[in-house]
Amino acid sequence: MRLRFLAVAISLVLKYMTIVMLVPIAVALYFKDYSSAIAFAVTLLVNLIIGFSLNPKRIQPDLLNDFKKVEALGTVAFSWIIMSFISMIPYLFYGLSPVNSLFEAVSGITTTGSTILTDFSMYPKTMFFWRSFTQWLGGMGIIVLFIAILPQFAVAGRQMFSAESPGPTDGKFTPRVKSTAAVLWNMYTAFTVVLIIILKFMGMPLYDAICNAMSTISCGGFSPNPDSIIGYNNPQFVWVIAFFMFLSGTGFSMLYRVFVQKRIRILFKNDEFFTYLSVTLFCALAIMLILFFGKTYYFSTAIEESLFQTISVITTTGFATVDYTTWPFAAQMILAILLFTGACAGSASGGLKIIRLVFVYKYIRRELFKILHPNAVVPVRVNGSTVPNEIMAQMMSFVIFYFGIFAITAFISTMIEHNITIGCTGAIASLGNIGPGLGVLGPMGNFDFLQTSTKIIFIFNMLIGRLELIPFLALLHPDFYYIKK
Repeated sequence: MRLRFLAVAISLVLKYMTIVMLVPIAVALYFKDYSSAIAFAVTLLVNLIIGFSLNPKRIQPDLLNDFKKVEALGTVAFSWIIMSFISMIPYLFYGLSPVNSLFEAVSGITTTGSTILTDFSMYPKTMFFWRSFTQWLGGMGIIVLFIAILPQFAVAGRQMFSAESPGPTDGKFTPRVKSTAAVLWNMYTAFTVVLIIILKFMGMPLYDAICNAMSTISCGGFSPNPDSIIGYNNPQFVWVIAFFMFLSGTGFSMLYRVFVQKRIRILFKNDEFFTYLSVTLFCALAIMLILFFGKTYYFSTAIEESLFQTISVITTTGFATVDYTTWPFAAQMILAILLFTGACAGSASGGLKIIRLVFVYKYIRRELFKILHPNAVVPVRVNGSTVPNEIMAQMMSFVIFYFGIFAITAFISTMIEHNITIGCTGAIASLGNIGPGLGVLGPMGNFDFLQTSTKIIFIFNMLIGRLELIPFLALLHPDFYYIKK
């Protein structure tokens, strides 16, 4: 790894990130919240200082034309880590401890949605805008944003794009990565604006509509309302947000082909989308029947609550219209299973992703078939195409590492907290970037009471979950730290 390449790339990201930091400053000035404006001005200054410090000799960005994969992985990993620490600075001005500030910042930028806030009335509107805004930036990816707008990343962008979006499918659907990144952000922004307009038209205050729309499209789940979506007491909001959550859980390359290229039929020929839709409807139906026949809700309410919470969990958004920890045990177990799925690859959702589960199912089915027919040649096909052995090895490795990290962090958290529900659901909720879990970590709870060491573990989980393990695993390999000139 060549450190000067890494420094130049990260420096470029941080310098232009200062422009983005002007947005919360403008919001603070609009609300005449001058103390918040100062907090974000300090954050902007720190961001700028770090950015220039990483490249004091003003090395030209043309250097990035010789970018290697190891430098791309390092840029993505360290950019997210540095941005997490920079994003925590405003929270320090609001009186949060350093660990709590980092937890809230990482939860925002990784679109997890877990919170340590206990009393929303203590904080100004600017802070809640910042929470949702960081989720919106993190939902599509900070690096993808700068690939789209910075000409200096024209060549290096290819490596960085695959490093920040290391899913099992090819996220590039135009000849140039820069064009793909631009299309992704244009669609992402368009969906956000449309949702803001719809929510405002339905009666939600503009400020709340903006914050909730950013958190919805990013599959983040932070809301300025302390009771989440249930606090608005409006069924229209529930159905609209549920629809856009489901949309955001669909791969954006798929949405591009449907909305831009008008290839609607491709939805029903895609194994991942078909499974995503089927699992969502099946789980929502099962929960609805449990709630209705268990006399928890009337029929119409059971449909609404089951569908919304199913979509919220499977897309890893984490919004809530009800405290589902009071539901019958069977309904909670269905949601617990969904904590391990995630939505589609290439979406704003976190988690394992449906496509990997589809692959694992087909891989196991093939191996069972070969027990009876050892000489048979049975390829694993996804969307009609044979999965190469290299990709199969990568996906199996990913699944093994994912559950391995979950098991280790869940065990350690359980030992620290002396509570297996906190340990297990907290570990998967943070690793899958879901937000709320079960029990005291449910949608009406918070993470403030946890031990400091547990919060650090969950911060670690949130970051590697958002990076989808690959850049993180690269950091663990000794060759990564082999420094070249």
